[in-house]
Amino acid sequence: MSGGGERPELGQVPETALWTLWHRAVEARRPDAVLHDPVAVGLVGRIDFPFAERFGEAPLVSQLQALRAACFDREVADFLDRYPRGTVVGLGDGLETQAWRVDNGRASWLSVDLPETARLRERLLPPDERHRILACSATDPRWMDEVDPDPARGVLITTEGLLMYLRPTEVRELIAACAERFPGGALVLDAVPRWAGRRAVAGKLRDRYYQTPPMPFGMDADELDQLAQAHSAVTDVREVYPEGGRGLLRALLPLARAIKQRPSVVALRFTES
Repeated sequence: MSGGGERPELGQVPETALWTLWHRAVEARRPDAVLHDPVAVGLVGRIDFPFAERFGEAPLVSQLQALRAACFDREVADFLDRYPRGTVVGLGDGLETQAWRVDNGRASWLSVDLPETARLRERLLPPDERHRILACSATDPRWMDEVDPDPARGVLITTEGLLMYLRPTEVRELIAACAERFPGGALVLDAVPRWAGRRAVAGKLRDRYYQTPPMPFGMDADELDQLAQAHSAVTDVREVYPEGGRGLLRALLPLARAIKQRPSVVALRFTES
């Protein structure tokens, strides 16, 4: 499933946008897919990149990535049920296609990413009045000026596949800045366990195809409450568990909740000032 057309030129960490896109598309092509993502399948066909040769084909990895995306989708869909005209901000959004999976036709979407990735997204997923793209680092607070902070309107920030590539101090500062700037808002993040972060930093987290970039930030599942220490306005720290699954994974996912050293998706809420 190699594509032809747009030729991306991305650095090591920005290239992870292609890795996640590929695995979502691989899963979405299955008749029994756990995530329906036709836009991702279409994007892979439009990109001139050796996806299979670079990232391999691993059905379990693809299903796990799709289940992770589905966790974020459920949180966004719930938010849009409560705030139909709310704003969803995707930090490090890459080539995420969530807006086409759960959009309600009224919400505002802001994709924030580094310039090289933002340019690629603009070419492949052109912005419109409801779907904007901003070339800006997630750690640069200037992106916040592009978001209406009104609690009545609603703001949800997602950081899928981002925070593990930041330093721990940057993660805390980002959460604190969001809590201060968007009272009443929410943030959904994912974290890798500490062992995975250590192996990635040492250059030892790889398979036969792909070596994961360094991941300075890791957090075990029994440490998630520590996220509330980032700012006094952070409240309601809640893990979002994957649901469904296919085959043996469907039976194993509930059992995995007892494993402390596992990847996790977490939802935070910010108190209103």
